[in-house]
Amino acid sequence: MIRLYAAGPKSVTTIENGKSRRSLEHEGARCLAVDPRDPDTVYVGTTDNGLFKSEDGGQSWGQLSGIVHPRITAVAVSPMDGAIYAGTEPSSLFVSRDGGKSWLELETMKQLPSAPTWSFPPRPWTSHVRSISPSHRDAALIVTGIELGGVLRSQDGGGTWQDQRPGAQPDCHSLATHPASPEAFFEAGGGGFAESADSGDTWTSAGTGFTLHYLWGLAVDAEDPNLVYASAARGPVQAHGSRPSEAAIYRRKDGERWEPVLENLDEFPYALAADPETSGSIYAGLGDGTILQSRNSGENWREIAGPSGGLDALAAVAV
Repeated sequence: MIRLYAAGPKSVTTIENGKSRRSLEHEGARCLAVDPRDPDTVYVGTTDNGLFKSEDGGQSWGQLSGIVHPRITAVAVSPMDGAIYAGTEPSSLFVSRDGGKSWLELETMKQLPSAPTWSFPPRPWTSHVRSISPSHRDAALIVTGIELGGVLRSQDGGGTWQDQRPGAQPDCHSLATHPASPEAFFEAGGGGFAESADSGDTWTSAGTGFTLHYLWGLAVDAEDPNLVYASAARGPVQAHGSRPSEAAIYRRKDGERWEPVLENLDEFPYALAADPETSGSIYAGLGDGTILQSRNSGENWREIAGPSGGLDALAAVAV
């Protein structure tokens, strides 16, 4: 059975057995991560109220302390050792190795030569950690994306960092990797799609087939690391501005050309999530909170949840 967690500015919505339950209302939820070892343990970052944790599948929440910046823009849990990583605005990265009880800032990330140039265009005086992708093979390997500042890598648990990785998109929106191919990393960015075959060291552009190049959502099939999905719009105005967004969801099979599987959407697909139990099953979370599902790799779609007042992040877990 699959449980969905959807984070949006008005609430966190949990969907299971065809029923929806809202919680963490009016906290400004914007990002989330589920502990790979326990589908009931969820972390949610908010726009200005810090980081929250639930240990009962989103029925109740506790606010975590120890992160000095209240704007949490990315969160991830390592599948290797359970370490929790939280990224913030301004761009800082924190780690907890005790379930969120205490936090350590990985300060050397901010000492990279490129750090003074990081700048988020709508608020050019700042930037933020947009995505965090811990490795499925090496607990010490972390790949992080800054909006706007590029893709960074640490091979020692965040003690030291390698600066902007060559070939990666500088305007990083999403990162992903896969347990069946842990050396491969994928990136959806403001200028297109990039991928790495060497654990995030070097990257290459792989955008053949896209007609829309402002990418945001990203997901990899549960069983097949060569089946990748991405959402895209013509540009940031269309993605984040007034509707219709005229956005699309693209699919790439076996490293071949990208092809659209859903086009001309009114609402932008901010989040994509692969079904962890069924290959070819994929969920899309739209900006108004609508959630769509395809059971045949994007060929056909059905609505499984209606508008809920906004959606920024989506996760699918087996329970």
